[in-house]
Amino acid sequence: MDSLAGYIPIIAPILVIQLILLIVAIIDLVKIEKTNGPKWLWALIILFINIIGPILYFVIGRRTN
Repeated sequence: MDSLAGYIPIIAPILVIQLILLIVAIIDLVKIEKTNGPKWLWALIILFINIIGPILYFVIGRRTN
């Protein structure tokens, strides 16, 4: 158990970044009118593909007018 405590300073920032990306992506998905593809699919991608899902949404999923 003591060996796992050494990894907390490494893992904590990654978890915080993941949580922030997830929250911002879900809020943006709810507010935006149209996306490239169905919204329900983007919601699943954001929720289940950890750090990469929200990044994919911001790069590919948002429709620019």
